[in-house]
Amino acid sequence: MEWPKELLELFEDPLFDGVRPKAKAPTADDRLVAKLEEVTKWVEEHDGKLPEKTGGLKEKLLEASLVALRKQATDGLREYDRLHLLD
Repeated sequence: MEWPKELLELFEDPLFDGVRPKAKAPTADDRLVAKLEEVTKWVEEHDGKLPEKTGGLKEKLLEASLVALRKQATDGLREYDRLHLLD
């Protein structure tokens, strides 16, 4: 689509310098992937150790997240599981 010249000039106005499109809200799948990435990062930082219920608060939360992710695992989510944590 070709934009009219007047409209393009309007967008170049300094008044609109800080105007940006509204950010897209994350989907449920995006949140699952983000949580899997958070668990993966923790496992990597702890030399392959999986989070356990007996650890600190953060570790307990990640263990609960991993249990939930395993129950909800889909093929789409497994694409992001580079450490095979969902198996």
